[in-house]
Amino acid sequence: MLLATFKLCAGSSYRHVRNMKGLRHQAVLAISQELTRRALREPAPSVWANQVRRRSSLLGSRLEESLYSDQELAYIQQGEEAMQKALGILSDQEGWKKESQQANGDKVLSKVVPDVGKVFRLEVVVEQPMNRLYEELVDRMETMGEWNPNIKELKVLQKIGKDTVITHELAAEAAGNLVGPRDFVSVRCAKRRGSTCVLAGMATHFRDMPEQKGVIRAEQRPTCMVLHPLAGSPTKTKLTWLLSIDLKGWLPKSIINQVLSQTQMEFANHLRKHLESSPASEARC
Repeated sequence: MLLATFKLCAGSSYRHVRNMKGLRHQAVLAISQELTRRALREPAPSVWANQVRRRSSLLGSRLEESLYSDQELAYIQQGEEAMQKALGILSDQEGWKKESQQANGDKVLSKVVPDVGKVFRLEVVVEQPMNRLYEELVDRMETMGEWNPNIKELKVLQKIGKDTVITHELAAEAAGNLVGPRDFVSVRCAKRRGSTCVLAGMATHFRDMPEQKGVIRAEQRPTCMVLHPLAGSPTKTKLTWLLSIDLKGWLPKSIINQVLSQTQMEFANHLRKHLESSPASEARC
């Protein structure tokens, strides 16, 4: 069985079948399963068995990479880089200044980051479990325009694997129409680290979504939302949103700062109202 499987895998290296992803998938998966079966069946030393399991995992990782084009792998890498950069900014607790705060404790902070510019940080507690927020912000992101009036439309242009998507977002006018319509093309990724969910993204180029007439193409710098259960209250979620955007166009900094901090506060209010008025469904992060 194993010899036949290796022959199948070797056949996938020939030019006329090199791009047959189904064949490569079948071959590598078969090898991985066969090695695992042998490790569990034969009375081999535990060290050897562990090596087989590690090699099986490695084969699975290589299989996953082989299923994506170079462009798709570039998008995945870009999303992960955005996550690392955004988390790096959040982890630095120095230099944050309060922009605004509401009576319920919601607050927006800001700081100037070298080579990035001014960034904004929303900190709120939502009386909903983390999985519920994850469902709305990731699984149902395309419905965001239905409950957040600051977004006219949010559409997934391409899904890559289980963690990465390319999106197009059309934002509504802001600041009494002083800020005209903007749109964003972004790569987004979502990952879980222990009890914490991280949703990150940044501007990217997508060939099938050129700039739209009458709409300014703005750019999202490395941005992320961090969700984790509130300590001592697992039914509540601490949400931290790092926002960094280049709105483009000729806009005074005072207007930009007002729009971005206001957008974050309004987002928290709209999210709470939506979660309170809509039934929860089973969601997992």
